[in-house]
Amino acid sequence: MIKQIWLLALCAYVLTAQAETLDSHSRQEETQAKPKAHKVPRLQVKSHIALIFDEQTQQPLYNKNSETVVPIASITKLMTAMVMLDAQLPMDQEISVADDDLNRIRRAKSRLRVGMTLTRSEMLKLALMASENRAALALARSYPGGPEAMVAAMNAKARVLGMQNTRFFDPTGLDSDNVSTAQDLVKMVAAARRYPPIHQYTTSSSHSVEGLRGRTMHFSNTNPLVRNASWDIGVSKTGYISEAGLCLVMEATIRQRPVIIVLLDSWGKHTRVGDANRIRNWMGSLAALN
Repeated sequence: MIKQIWLLALCAYVLTAQAETLDSHSRQEETQAKPKAHKVPRLQVKSHIALIFDEQTQQPLYNKNSETVVPIASITKLMTAMVMLDAQLPMDQEISVADDDLNRIRRAKSRLRVGMTLTRSEMLKLALMASENRAALALARSYPGGPEAMVAAMNAKARVLGMQNTRFFDPTGLDSDNVSTAQDLVKMVAAARRYPPIHQYTTSSSHSVEGLRGRTMHFSNTNPLVRNASWDIGVSKTGYISEAGLCLVMEATIRQRPVIIVLLDSWGKHTRVGDANRIRNWMGSLAALN
């Protein structure tokens, strides 16, 4: 009798141990079947309008009000540069700053004085790198047919590029009627990247020219990111008028991924640059998840 009770107790112990083992394996398999999901980082951009466009997939990575039509300020000068280069004018031809190049729209600062003479190449570099309005106006004045012909060519090229919501009224961007969308500007930046001089001039950190009385004048790029060696920038252009806010467009390679970044209507001195750095960090976080 005692032996039978002992055998029953032993069987019960074995069955209980097996059940606990199976339950343990079941819990382990459930945990492995449901691995912890990676949390995709959230991008917070302060600019009112922003678009990050992947040039490889031809798809947006981030989109914020990209269809809104707004003034684009000196981003205009990328189109000014393209139509000027399309005209294949001699780049070593000298152009002097004239009274006609003094802006009549608003009081914009310029370090180029009436009578200063620079080559067309130098005028283009200052218009793009330092966003010099008088340089852009001098280029337009020297364009075949003058400023009106250049603006007509700018609008014609916009249509060819499929920029349906873009209109130009002057070559500098000081006219607030120069308007576009972030989606259209992606097309313009992509086209500008194919012009070697635009790549070279918009990414130069500084340039010096000879001013009046032989005085050397130093100009710096309006985008401080071009002086940051950690950035790989193919095209850069800034802009500002009160109606447009602070603007920045760039073609850049981030983590071996070529993208076009459009930031419009930014407020605060460092907002557009801060947004660009936030975008780069965000893309780095995305790459780490893959």
